[in-house]
Amino acid sequence: MTLNLSLLLGALIVIAAIASVRLVHRTGLPSLLVFLGFGMVLGSSGFTFDNPQVAQQIGLWALAVILAEGGLTTNWSRVRRSVPLAMVLATVGVAVSIVVLAFAVYGPLGIDVRTALIIGAILASTDAAAVFSVLRRLPLPPRLAGALEAESGFNDAPTVIAVVLLTGGTQASATVGTFLWNTALQLVIGAAVGLAVGPAGAYALRHVALPASGLYPIAVLALTFISYGGAALLQGSGFLAVYLAGLILGNSRLPHRGATRSFAEGAAWLAQIGLFVMLGMLADVEELPSAIVPGLIIGTALVLIARPVSVVAASLLAQVLHVDRVSWREQAFLSWAGLRGAVPIVLATIPWAAGIEGSKDVFNQVFVIVIVFTLLQGPTLPYAAKLLGVSAPAEAQDLSVESAPLEELHAHLMQVTVPEGSRLHGVEIFELRLPAGAAVTLVVRDGRSFVPAPSTRIHTGDQLLIVTTVVCRDQAERRLRAVHRRGKLAGWYGEQGLE
Repeated sequence: MTLNLSLLLGALIVIAAIASVRLVHRTGLPSLLVFLGFGMVLGSSGFTFDNPQVAQQIGLWALAVILAEGGLTTNWSRVRRSVPLAMVLATVGVAVSIVVLAFAVYGPLGIDVRTALIIGAILASTDAAAVFSVLRRLPLPPRLAGALEAESGFNDAPTVIAVVLLTGGTQASATVGTFLWNTALQLVIGAAVGLAVGPAGAYALRHVALPASGLYPIAVLALTFISYGGAALLQGSGFLAVYLAGLILGNSRLPHRGATRSFAEGAAWLAQIGLFVMLGMLADVEELPSAIVPGLIIGTALVLIARPVSVVAASLLAQVLHVDRVSWREQAFLSWAGLRGAVPIVLATIPWAAGIEGSKDVFNQVFVIVIVFTLLQGPTLPYAAKLLGVSAPAEAQDLSVESAPLEELHAHLMQVTVPEGSRLHGVEIFELRLPAGAAVTLVVRDGRSFVPAPSTRIHTGDQLLIVTTVVCRDQAERRLRAVHRRGKLAGWYGEQGLE
């Protein structure tokens, strides 16, 4: 009976959370606030949950799912130029943020140096789920949006390592040199595992015919967790490994890639709902009022001092290294767009689970910071972008191409959806100049399907079904992407559709 009641309650919570997403989406708020609210209501209604050890384990695995989805749905061609800047923000920026925030709150809160550094490490990471849910709806230049997306994916790893090392006691962090060495070693191992599993998994999925299309998304997600678990067993960063593996797999030409991304998004939504509801239940509503004042002090220092200083320091280093040049307007937006979400709350369970003195107070303060400053920053990001002049006109969406293998015929069936703003609009079929082994066999327009003639013009919103041989498949997709970006004369402009 208890199991049945739990299943019923869990299903009702998921349905209510899904229904609330639509409402929250219109306000520009990350949905985490609604899910946290559900958890707090449940906790206040007698459904108690007060085990930080369990919360920590569930939270870390849920974050791994969210990071895997972030990698799988990140467009490499969109973020590639921004990756060097994002790496600097996720390493040097994180280190500067930890030190500056610890220094800023050490005196006003009257806490010891170790606790101040733990608070700085917990709050140094921007949250991938919060950043993706808000920024992917804003019309930002690809370079700026890519930097924020990539940073949120990369900076979880160093912050988790920092919190674990600082929580572990003086032995693991006896000197700054030891601390930096341990951090660098874990990042290198995690990167190596992710960079090995990603390409190997993509190669295997392209050359192994699975009996059902629904197995491809499961296999891809399983591969990302192989990278996570493998890196963790090797004492490396599982978070960096899972993100890199997801990034490689998501940008590889895999069968049923569209379905894989949809499956990953669904898994990430379920992980977010479960994670935030659990964290809301973990919070003691009666203790939160006492955390408001210190939480506001820490949050204000984070948003107005630590984050801007870390962004400026990372931007200056990027300029010195000739990695990127970031204007003061972009630096200001990067500072304000550093959203915090589930990651800091999950990280706050690590010292609590370890029994560090005062760690329950730290958890409550971080909880308050996430709620208050998400409410403050999330809805104001569109206005901040306009005020700082970093908004960009809406661009054409990326061309969606999904491929299903036809093993017995040694061919592929490609489905192409023509998005708004695509240069494919108005192009005649023969002007696509697909390779000899590829042909547009069907066009679906306004719910009506027909076999096109060479002179048939493509319209926005059309779905094209293209049959191509295995040999010509990559060449056909490159040509479609080239025409999508530059029109039928793409070759004259040097556009080859390689990304």
